[in-house]
Amino acid sequence: MTLATATNEHLANLSNTLIYSAMAVYTLAFFAYIAEWLFGSRSKVARTANALTTDGVKRAQAPAVTVRKAGGTAVLERPEVVTRSAAGARDVPDGPGAHGGDEQGDLYGRIAVSLTVLSFAVELAGVITRAASVQRAPWGNMYEFSITFSTSAVGVYLLLLALKKNVRWLGLFLVTTVLLDLGLAVTVLYTASDQLVPALHSYWLYIHVSTAILCGAVFYVGAVGTVLYLFKDSYESKVAGGGKPGTFATSVLERLPASASLDKFAYRVNAAVFPLWTFTIIAGAIWAEAAWGRYWGWDPKETWAFITWVAYACYLHARSTAGWKGRKAAYIALIAFGCWLFNYYGVNIFVSGKHSYAGV
Repeated sequence: MTLATATNEHLANLSNTLIYSAMAVYTLAFFAYIAEWLFGSRSKVARTANALTTDGVKRAQAPAVTVRKAGGTAVLERPEVVTRSAAGARDVPDGPGAHGGDEQGDLYGRIAVSLTVLSFAVELAGVITRAASVQRAPWGNMYEFSITFSTSAVGVYLLLLALKKNVRWLGLFLVTTVLLDLGLAVTVLYTASDQLVPALHSYWLYIHVSTAILCGAVFYVGAVGTVLYLFKDSYESKVAGGGKPGTFATSVLERLPASASLDKFAYRVNAAVFPLWTFTIIAGAIWAEAAWGRYWGWDPKETWAFITWVAYACYLHARSTAGWKGRKAAYIALIAFGCWLFNYYGVNIFVSGKHSYAGV
């Protein structure tokens, strides 16, 4: 057990200022993402109707390859390569992105990403100064957990961008929810910087809670992909059936990746982080034994962490089962993320238990 240290009020106030500053920059990023969607070209969308036949199956013909002469040398003009869906899915190319494939929209998108990077750096500085103000991990209460969670979610998004993944379509939805999360954190959940209760003075605080936050951030990214998959799948089904979606739906949904790509993205994200969530629960049990003398006591937080684990395990199993692929598996994924959210907010706010020291 470590000795309590005095709170550095200067660093605590600096942390608050940085968090509010990050919210201001996130707001600018939000408007830049809006501009990317609004001013991006709509003339390069509407690809789904051309990619689907009336019964929604793959086109059978092979892409044409033309030959032209260039200075006496034959040159093959290869068709554009499109990453196709998994076997058995609709053969629909991915959309051009929020910018619609044009230069003006792309400029707004790049500005939005730059502002997101800046706001991430400012928020991360706010989290670090919060930790420095009390010389401990910055996730001892719900306020600290929230600001660290939103920082981690943005970090996951930026990491995917750095890895050259086509996820800029996620930016608007991410920044919107981050602003909501931070708004809730600085109002309803705010807790003054202070020392921890004795039960939390353990190196397991760094291990268990940090992995829980990272898992939540990745689960969130997967949940956004799942929601967008459901919308895009409904849109593609309507087009394949000969329906005519509205102008707004066409403008927005045609810019997103194909439903199969969104489904694959959500699955890979959730599957990648599931082992870490398993470790998080095991680490919590080990910490519980050290703090309270038992590994598992069906405390509300423990119970809902396990329910979340079971829900995601069911999703991963359903996703690999032929009869439960697609929309059915997606609904299970959203239920699983709902369980994680309840474990995050509901248990700490509405349920009494050994984790009631969370500061709300």
